[in-house]
Amino acid sequence: MVLNSSNTDRCYYDQNVSFFYKNSDKIISNHWRNRDYVVVTLGMTVSFIVIFSNLLVIGAIFKNRRFHFPIYYLLGNLAVSDLFSGVSYLHLMFHTGPWTSKLSTYQWFVRQGLIDTSLTASVLNLLAVAMERHQTIFNMQLHSKMSTRRVFFIIFSIWIVAIVMGLFPTMGWNCLCNLPQCSTMAPLYSRSFLVFWAVLNLVTFSIMVAIYTRIFFYVRHKSKQMKEHTTHTRHKETVFGLMKTVSMILGLFVLCWTPGLVLLMLDGVNCKCKVLSFEKYFLVLAECNSFVNPIVYCFRDQEMRRTFKELLCFLCRRKNGMSENQFTTLEVLSETKGDYISHKQNNSH
Repeated sequence: MVLNSSNTDRCYYDQNVSFFYKNSDKIISNHWRNRDYVVVTLGMTVSFIVIFSNLLVIGAIFKNRRFHFPIYYLLGNLAVSDLFSGVSYLHLMFHTGPWTSKLSTYQWFVRQGLIDTSLTASVLNLLAVAMERHQTIFNMQLHSKMSTRRVFFIIFSIWIVAIVMGLFPTMGWNCLCNLPQCSTMAPLYSRSFLVFWAVLNLVTFSIMVAIYTRIFFYVRHKSKQMKEHTTHTRHKETVFGLMKTVSMILGLFVLCWTPGLVLLMLDGVNCKCKVLSFEKYFLVLAECNSFVNPIVYCFRDQEMRRTFKELLCFLCRRKNGMSENQFTTLEVLSETKGDYISHKQNNSH
């Protein structure tokens, strides 16, 4: 039941989060339930996996000089976005459940803004990857001729836009001064912002799908033309293999995020459907997307898989190396001592 707010000019900056949740009929539990423990434990586990796996991707791209090309810089920035998502979800786990009622409006906006920023960064990264692949594939190149300075300018622009999008609700696009416009899933967000946010991302998804569809038909056409030729076969296979990898990444991203965005849009248009019944499940689905990319790299990219193994074995080799050195030192001392005793015994005879 929405609270009486006939005076729409009044702003409720002094109210805590519980006030707005009550206004939107979204219940905050006052005590920890078994379900809350499961959600927090599972969420923290997934967050740590996301952080570790994407640190592995970033480390691999930094370490291996074969990945120092525009497409891998953009995929590395996508890993940074997923890493940021992991940190955002970890922060969410410490500010959810019964803890939500203790949040101020500013803390709640920070919690949601981190997630919005990470999603925007991921979407813009995928759009940049799609445009880069479009340029290179149509020129039948493996890597773009784009300069490193331009790539890093694109990456910088992506994060500026992502941060601004995450700050929109904090800067005023909220319902603190218009309670009837408060959404159900995000009780401090205006319904109009949810519609804008969902439509913008869904349109971007559609653009990326259209780009990759065009690339797919072009690649299929070129494959038929090149079928009789044996020259540059390895180069062709590498180009198509990388194309399949980034297409798979896009497909999984759309699959994981589209249900949640559609749910946000339904909430934004004030649909009477039970959006809260699916909210948690779609959030978990979206969170899982942040660690699927490293799995895709492992199965699709042999060089990336080899670099992962080198990074994972580095500490093990270092530890084993130290143990072997210590063993060798003790062994030498033991042999030296034995030779000394043997020599002394010979002299006594």
